[in-house]
Amino acid sequence: EAAMAYGGVAAKAVRADQTCAMLVGKPLDQGTLGECLRVVQKDVAISDNAPGGRVEYRRALVASFLFKFFVHVANMLEADSQNTFRGDFPPEFQSAAQPYHRPPSHGVQYHALETSGAQEVVGVPHPHMAADLQVSGEAGYTDDIKLSSDALVAVLVTSSKPHARLTRVDASKALEVPGVVAYFGAKDVPGSNFIGPVVQDEEVFATEYVTAVGQPIGVIVAEDEGAARRAVRLVDVGYEDLPAIMSCEEAYEAGSYYNYTPKILSGDPEGALAKADHVIEGTFKLGGQEHFYLEPQNCCVIPHENDELTLYASTQAPSKHQKAVALTLGVPLHKIVSKTKRVGGGFGGKETRSIYMHCCAAVPAHHLRRPVRLCLDRDEDMQSTGHRHAFMCHYKVGFSKDGRVSALDATLYSNVGNSMDLSASVMDRALMHSDCCYNIPNVRVVGKLCKTNQASNTAFRGFGGPQGAMFAEMWVEQIAKVVGKPDHEVRQLNMYKEGDITHFGQAMEHCRVGPCWEQAMRNSQYETRRAQVDAYNSSNRWRKRGIAITPTKFGISFTTKFLNQAGALVHVYLDGTVLVTHGGVEMGQGLHTKMAQVAAQALGTPLSKVFISETSTDKVPNSSPTAASASSDMYGGAILDACKQINARLQPVKERMPGAGWKDIVNAAYLDRIDLSAHGFYATPDITGFGGNRPFNYFCFGTAASEVELDVLTGDMQVLRTDIVMDVGNPINPAIDIGQVEGGFVQGMGWLCLEELQWGDKQHPWVRPGHLQTKGPGTYKIPSANDIPVDFRVSLLQDAPNVRAVHSSKAVGEPPFHLGASVFFALKDAVYAARRDAGLSGYVQLDAPATPERLRMLCGDPIAQETAGGAHFRAKISC
Repeated sequence: EAAMAYGGVAAKAVRADQTCAMLVGKPLDQGTLGECLRVVQKDVAISDNAPGGRVEYRRALVASFLFKFFVHVANMLEADSQNTFRGDFPPEFQSAAQPYHRPPSHGVQYHALETSGAQEVVGVPHPHMAADLQVSGEAGYTDDIKLSSDALVAVLVTSSKPHARLTRVDASKALEVPGVVAYFGAKDVPGSNFIGPVVQDEEVFATEYVTAVGQPIGVIVAEDEGAARRAVRLVDVGYEDLPAIMSCEEAYEAGSYYNYTPKILSGDPEGALAKADHVIEGTFKLGGQEHFYLEPQNCCVIPHENDELTLYASTQAPSKHQKAVALTLGVPLHKIVSKTKRVGGGFGGKETRSIYMHCCAAVPAHHLRRPVRLCLDRDEDMQSTGHRHAFMCHYKVGFSKDGRVSALDATLYSNVGNSMDLSASVMDRALMHSDCCYNIPNVRVVGKLCKTNQASNTAFRGFGGPQGAMFAEMWVEQIAKVVGKPDHEVRQLNMYKEGDITHFGQAMEHCRVGPCWEQAMRNSQYETRRAQVDAYNSSNRWRKRGIAITPTKFGISFTTKFLNQAGALVHVYLDGTVLVTHGGVEMGQGLHTKMAQVAAQALGTPLSKVFISETSTDKVPNSSPTAASASSDMYGGAILDACKQINARLQPVKERMPGAGWKDIVNAAYLDRIDLSAHGFYATPDITGFGGNRPFNYFCFGTAASEVELDVLTGDMQVLRTDIVMDVGNPINPAIDIGQVEGGFVQGMGWLCLEELQWGDKQHPWVRPGHLQTKGPGTYKIPSANDIPVDFRVSLLQDAPNVRAVHSSKAVGEPPFHLGASVFFALKDAVYAARRDAGLSGYVQLDAPATPERLRMLCGDPIAQETAGGAHFRAKISC
């Protein structure tokens, strides 16, 4: 008797009756397994357009789980029968039945200790100043703000179509819902209905056309959220459907681009390609990434007399929000104050894509003279507020017989969405990072901004840099396969050295890619573990290990020159305490802690005497966004400037009162009518912005080596160990910097190996057109505690001061992100091992993210080849 059922292949569990009937009376051996694998594919059928997609992968899993079952049961019978039963499965098949096991993660962190004696605050690993408040739940966020009793809750009326003409919008039934106060749309906007951080090509409320699902058409305000949401469902919106473009490929076919085509040309790429020993060409694809900040997009808008307004904004860019709301309401900037206490995660997603909802909430607040709160649900947020740009790259690379690159000719396509947002600058940075860490004498890289009907994509940690760098790593790995050398040797052969000139004209000064690489090779014992991985793979057919080492180089500065400025305000009070306000936003990254350390060090006070309350446009105006990893450099410089002014004023008092304490000096200065407040300013020197030969103030470098284990039959994986060496200069706070390195690495690994956005596009016809299928934690998987490396080792490069930033430190927010590529290529290394066992050799294409589906279907075993229709399966991707 046999019974077998499968879940996840249909709306309900499916019985494999034919397979069960075939099993009865048969021995548990390889012959029976082969028959079962043939029958089960017909028994458990999945249609080509089955909901959920990944059809080939699910078909493979049907057979793979049966394979695992056979080996597992054979092992159990052999153990229980006291040797009366002997399975005929070879020893290398035992890995198919290996049960899941993952030991708890552990890690070590290495950094230099501050021992000079001159520095008592800077360079010390102080805890995050709000850590206790945050872990205890006491920290307040925007949606926690208590508003007055007349406050209203807003819910947006949004488009359900990706591209359509609006034929009607009727809110009459919605206004009948008890508790509903009003509906507002485009005709109610008192100022301009057009907004945008660079180009004003985005409507606050749609007028004639909608160009993305989730685009605001109007807003309902009510006494409570339940009433507002019930009313939104009753708003009658009529559409006349228009053709929609959802991906880079669709835009490429239709010629749908924005009017911006940046280009970088260096040397003679055409001539070099003609002379190269080898030339490779093809297309790479990188999926997008959801920010998935824990705090969703939200705001509180409070009106006051005389058209004044206070925004409590969960944003990285208070000044941009102030400007946009003033434009929408038709009031001057000095009547709008934008405040941010802290942000519950941003990663770039709260720089500009939170602007429109603040404007939507400001309109009813302005008209009704009542506070308005607006908070998006997670599914609304993921559908409508944009992601990391998906990219596609057409490339041609020339190189010598030993793997030295001579020429690169590439066109990068980014999925911009329905408005420009920051996409021009994202592409600028992608082009400038398309060399990764490699010296390429002849380069032509061109950017194409694809106009699509997704919600506008936006800034995300790395801002285009990781996409450009990842394409470089992909073709470097392909070169290694062509010339028959290990990947790491080809990488090292082509690395920048001191004094080399990048393809955009900047000289490599204090180039530390080599030292980071060499230390990571030593720390990880790469060569020894490479041999151990090969030995493991030779004795395990269905579990494979892989190892890879990858470098990173990341330029620090806004590539738009005027943004590289910062202000700060420092007040000293008579009890000796210090209040610092600067234009940067605290979003969990520890910026306020570092800035308090800078102020305490400069003034000679204990860190406990310094406090940073909030970021506010009425304290520090015209601030640049907290982005580009430049905030510590810029706001640290501004705070130092303010503190120097105060110290200069206090110096005569100190000389008059030798040995006096800080508080006594402050009070004596006050009695002498000395100003105890100062405004500081900083502008990054000697930079040119995009198009010049010094767009970056300096570069950050790093290297990561990762080892993984892959279940060949399912594509499941574990990261066994990661060693990172990161150049952060002389860190202001090594504990915070290490946390940023670890977090950046894991987030980068998530983008390249786990997180997949599935849109209703031509690749996914089973998804509602224009809608995001993966708009919640049930379908979109970010890294969890189960996904981080089991053994996680981080070292900060020592004796590496940075002469171009405050206290010789370096930026740390974005540079570690690309190190997640080491996991991607380690997984690909494991795939190559599986393919060798299947008799396959040569290069294989793997798009990112390297999900279990893509990994499993490229392993090349008979199950994968039969269900995929060959050995070079390329899974569908929303790109």
